[in-house]
Amino acid sequence: MKPRLALIAHDKKKDDMITLAADYLDFLKDCTLAATGTTGGRLINELGLAVERKHSGPVGGDLQIGAMLVEGDIDCVIFLRDPMTPQPHEPDINALVRACDVHNIPCATNVSTARLVLSQLMAATARTQGRTP
Repeated sequence: MKPRLALIAHDKKKDDMITLAADYLDFLKDCTLAATGTTGGRLINELGLAVERKHSGPVGGDLQIGAMLVEGDIDCVIFLRDPMTPQPHEPDINALVRACDVHNIPCATNVSTARLVLSQLMAATARTQGRTP
């Protein structure tokens, strides 16, 4: 079974998401990906990834990802948050992170944690497919 990941990045973190995704491109190509609006568009246009794009975060994209998570359609969330800039949709962000906690879904909110999570997912996927990571 392919890992199902949600990729989200605040405006000031979108370049970090592209760099992160480029570093894990071969792995991400074998995953089922969902992303919020602009982040998804950049992942598609700049890296050629197949991504199910949702709305932008401020207009409900975070809630759409949360609904997928609650329905069991997301295994991991990579949400590169900008803690220094107030977000108009902070309640939606909090609801998504809370849903990750409630449903025991890994949620990486910075690049260092995202690298750890992606490395572990990549290794676990390789083991289940009988490959050495």
